[in-house]
Amino acid sequence: MRQIAAWMQAGLSGQRGHLFPWVPVALAGGIGLYFALPEEPPVWGLIGAALAGALVLVLSRRLGVGHAPLAVAAGLVALGVSLAGARAHWVAGPQLGFRYYGPIEGRIVAIDRSASDALRLTLDRVVLRRMAPQETPARVRVSLHGEQGFLDPFPGQTVILTGHLSPPGGAAEPGGFDFRRHAWFLRLGAVGYTRTPVLLLVPRPDRVTLTGLRMALSARVQAALPGEAGAFAAAVMTGDRKGMARETVEALRHSNLAHLLAISGLHMGLLTGFVFGAVRLALLVPARTRHHVPGKKIAAALALLAACGYLALSGGNVATERAFVMVAVMLFAVLFDRRALSLRAVALAALIVLALRPEALLGPGFQMSFAATIALVSVFGALREIGAERRAPGWLRPVIALVVSSVTAAAATAPIAMAHFNLVSHYGLVANLTTVPIMGLVVVPMAVVAALLMPLGLDWLAFAPMRLGLEWILLVARTVSGWEGAVGHIVAPGPSVLPLIAVGGLMLCLWRGGLRWAGLAPICLALALWTTAKRPDILISDTGTLVGVMTDRGRALTRERGAGFLAGIWLENDGRPGDQAEAAALWPGGAPQRIARMTLPGLGITHLQGKRAAQAFAGCAPREIVVASVDLPEIPGCDIYDPARLRRTGSVAVWLAPDGPRIETAAGARLWHGR
Repeated sequence: MRQIAAWMQAGLSGQRGHLFPWVPVALAGGIGLYFALPEEPPVWGLIGAALAGALVLVLSRRLGVGHAPLAVAAGLVALGVSLAGARAHWVAGPQLGFRYYGPIEGRIVAIDRSASDALRLTLDRVVLRRMAPQETPARVRVSLHGEQGFLDPFPGQTVILTGHLSPPGGAAEPGGFDFRRHAWFLRLGAVGYTRTPVLLLVPRPDRVTLTGLRMALSARVQAALPGEAGAFAAAVMTGDRKGMARETVEALRHSNLAHLLAISGLHMGLLTGFVFGAVRLALLVPARTRHHVPGKKIAAALALLAACGYLALSGGNVATERAFVMVAVMLFAVLFDRRALSLRAVALAALIVLALRPEALLGPGFQMSFAATIALVSVFGALREIGAERRAPGWLRPVIALVVSSVTAAAATAPIAMAHFNLVSHYGLVANLTTVPIMGLVVVPMAVVAALLMPLGLDWLAFAPMRLGLEWILLVARTVSGWEGAVGHIVAPGPSVLPLIAVGGLMLCLWRGGLRWAGLAPICLALALWTTAKRPDILISDTGTLVGVMTDRGRALTRERGAGFLAGIWLENDGRPGDQAEAAALWPGGAPQRIARMTLPGLGITHLQGKRAAQAFAGCAPREIVVASVDLPEIPGCDIYDPARLRRTGSVAVWLAPDGPRIETAAGARLWHGR
């Protein structure tokens, strides 16, 4: 033990001056620990964790070099737990506890599109029939179906409609993405739809707002650039994606170009880089300013101002806020004569993001953006140390930089993308190499020029080349996504896979010395676990409306239509996405009707759909699970999963084993579970 302690102390001593990048890692460990807890910790426990963490950080100053970093890490983990808990309590709000149908009144705060490509409104200042204000959700989200067109939705309008609302749904399967938790941090208390027209109750205020400017700019852009190019331009310049067709978004996603659509680190970096470079060049040309003006700092200040404006006009979503923080940290580094692109700057940006939104840690946006940034800074830092960039001819350096950056970013983000979205774009590198330069050299610079020329009515001068660049990107996306074998599908990994990959990747990038290569061990272990991942033999939805059973030909579903979003998630997680009707045809005897039965080794499964099927149910056989979409009376000897029980258990997964089935539920006692 003494030898191990001495070895650890020597290893930590060698990291002096390079430990700050590990600070957000330790804080993220505490945040992840909070979200992994099966039950909500009491408030006094969160306060105790905060006090204990702060005390450990204070006492760590008295410890030696070999022990102080470990104490600091422990203190930061404790602070991470309390920080995430405090945020969860801060955003707490009423959640609808039943299915509601009736009038809905609210103010439009956001407009987007659902997975089915329907226009969707997010409302605040919600009024529901016969519900007290303190019980009414702070926000609801409603998809628009049926005959619409009586209103052109615009943020700030107060509207009224008749619709269906339900509580946010839980995890599609145990261990899967929990939409209820996601909605909790969005302060979204109910989701639903309407098939009746949405009507204007109160027009938007006449005063100028950032949201109004944003939507007006989006309309101006789409009027100047009709079609998909204009919708793409509006998404890039304002974050308004409701004009994008579903087929276009799918093509971008399958060609690994979806990151060009979302306002993220790439757009913010290109924008500020263009402004910084243009101002810097303009100040270098005149001899007077070249020698007597701090051009670099002026350029950094104006680039920061441009980033602030872009953040405001783009809607300020989580991804854009994260990108702004990263860019702002780097620009402030220039202002204070520090290295802009360094692991310390990235760590500081991560700390700010985690402090403001601890829940961002669980999202693919946070994970992918920081994985790519850390990998890029580390790789280019290593190349700079060995002098690799000086060995190449000057004309070849930009090409090498583009290839290296594309390969590095793709390698760093690929496992995260595959884990969250269950697909891999086999030709994504080709698509990025042929479009990212156009994005940086044409689209973003022309977007800045168009914004500057817009007050003069000369924005069309910039929109013309911008259209060509956007159409080229769309052409590449459609072409690459249409190639045979362009998209591969991946089985969802277990819960330990991504954390192991993260630990290994951080060890490779942040540790100094030969021990960094030990990071390959957890990565290899994670890949081994991923390749041997086994999917549940039976999946049961949290409402009892859908059952999926794994067969030799794929997962057989009990419904041809309905619960399509849930069916899609199951099939994607299986690594075999397909049509729901085709999956239903795999059920023995073809697509099942109201009563669906299947016999498995050592277990039977019966699904009852509707009241008539429940009334016709005569009883269950030994070792049989009965799932019903309506409540059933208690039947001796039957293992019944009806809505009443599923409200307690959440979705259910069953694994068959020789010694009997192993059953796992998504039950939880967290704030967002209403318990």
